[in-house]
Amino acid sequence: MSLPQNLQPNEGSPEWLNKGDNAWQLTAATLVGLQSVPGLVILYGSIVKKKWAVNSAFMALYAFAAVLICWVGWGYQMAFGKGKFIKFMGRPDVSLDEKFLLDQAFMGYFPNATMIYFQFVFAAITLILIAGALLGRMNFHAWMVFVPLWMTFSYTIGAYSLWCPGGWLAKLGIIDYSGGYVIHLSSGVAGFTAAYWVGPRATKDRERFPPNNILLMLAGAGLLWMGWTGFNGGDPYAVSTDASLAVLNTHVCTATSLLTWLLLDILFFGKPSVIGATQGMITGLVCITPAAGVVQGWAAILMGMMSGSIPWYTMMVLHKKIWLLKQVDDTMAVFHTHAVAGSLGGILTGFFANPRLNRIFYLTTDWQHYIGLAYGLQSGRTTAGFRQMGIQLLGIVFIVSLNVVVTSLICLAIRLVIPLRLTDDELQIGDDAIHGEEAYALWGDGEKYESRINSIYGAEEFPPPGPKGEVQMA
Repeated sequence: MSLPQNLQPNEGSPEWLNKGDNAWQLTAATLVGLQSVPGLVILYGSIVKKKWAVNSAFMALYAFAAVLICWVGWGYQMAFGKGKFIKFMGRPDVSLDEKFLLDQAFMGYFPNATMIYFQFVFAAITLILIAGALLGRMNFHAWMVFVPLWMTFSYTIGAYSLWCPGGWLAKLGIIDYSGGYVIHLSSGVAGFTAAYWVGPRATKDRERFPPNNILLMLAGAGLLWMGWTGFNGGDPYAVSTDASLAVLNTHVCTATSLLTWLLLDILFFGKPSVIGATQGMITGLVCITPAAGVVQGWAAILMGMMSGSIPWYTMMVLHKKIWLLKQVDDTMAVFHTHAVAGSLGGILTGFFANPRLNRIFYLTTDWQHYIGLAYGLQSGRTTAGFRQMGIQLLGIVFIVSLNVVVTSLICLAIRLVIPLRLTDDELQIGDDAIHGEEAYALWGDGEKYESRINSIYGAEEFPPPGPKGEVQMA
C-alpha cells in the first residue's frame, strides 16, 4: 500500500524528513524566540526605573539580532560542527550554504536549517539573560562588542563540550537536558562576573529601583513561562512521549516553585510580593531545565519546592551576609535565579534522573551512563549513581571556571578601547542621554521630540502638526 500523496517523498521532502518532527521543532524554536522577543524585552523594559526602560529593552533586542548573524556566520559550526578546531570547540565556518542547510541535521529527522534556527534562539536568550545583571549602567557601545565576543569564546565552548556528540563532557555522560548548565549556569556566572567589572549602578538607582510597570512585567514573565514549553519540549528533537513529559514536568516544577517562593515571602515579610513570585517562577523554570524529560513527576514537584526555597534563601539571606555578593551589583539577581538555580537543577538531576527515561531521551542502551544516584542506591548500582553525580558536579566546575575566566578577559579587553560603564551624567539621565529617546512621552514632551526629529531628518521631511498639535500622517 502506497503512502498518501502528501506523505510521498520528493525533492522538498526527502525520505529522511519527518514532517511532524520538523513542524514541532520550528514551533518550539519560535516559542523560545518569543521568550526573548518580545518576552524579555517587555520584562526588562518594565521591571526597571522609567528612565532605563528603553535602554534595558534595547539591550535585549540588540543581542537577539547580533547573535543570529554571529551564529550563522561562525557560531553554529563552532558549537555543533563536525570539524574539531581545538578540544573544546568545533571549527568556525559559515552556515549559509544551500547544500548544508538542506542536509539532514546531526540529530533528528529534519534539516540543518531547522537545527540552526532552534539552537540560535538558545544562544540568543543566554546573552539576553546576561544583560539582566548589567541593566542600568553598562555602556551600550561596550555591550555591542561584548555580545559577539562572549557568544564566540564562551557559549560555543560550553555548548560543544556538553551538547555536541563529540564534546568531552557529553562523552562522559553529563545530563543537561535543555540548558541548565549551557544556558542558565553560564549566564548567571557570566552576568555576575561582568557586573563586577562594569561596576555598580548609581547609588540612587541601586538603593531604590522600582519597576515602572508591574503589569507589563507580568506580561513579559507570562511569555517567558509559556515559551518554556518549546524550551524544554523541543530538546528530544522529536514529537515523542519524552517531549510531552518534559513539557508537563516544566510547568509542574515552575508552579510549585512560584508558590513556595510566595509562601516564604508571606511568612517572613508579611506580603505576597508580585516581583518575588516572578523570581520564584524563573528559578523553577531554570531548575527543571537540565532534568525536564528524565525525571518523574513527583521529582519535578520536589525540585520545585527546592528551587523556590534555596535560591530564595541565597537571595534574601546569604546575599546580605556574604561580602562578594554585597559588592557586586547584579540588577536582576541572575546569580541567584540562574547560577544558583541552574547548579541546583544539575545536582538534583544527578540524583533524580530515571534510567529508563534517560534511555528514551538519549536512545542508548548503555546503562553505565545516566543513572541518578537515587536509582543507583535503589537498584544496588551505587557506583554508577555516584559516578553520575560526580559528572554533574564536574560540569558545574567547568562551566563556572570557563565563564569567570573568559568573561573577565573579554571585559578587560573591551575596556582598553571602550568604557564599560556609562558616565555619571548619563547615569543620572538614563535613556534620553544614551538613545535620545524615552519610554513614556509626558505632557510637554511633544516640542522636545519634534525638535529632536527635525534636527535629525530636517524640518521639511517631518510631517507638520495638525490644528491640535497631533502629527498628520500621509
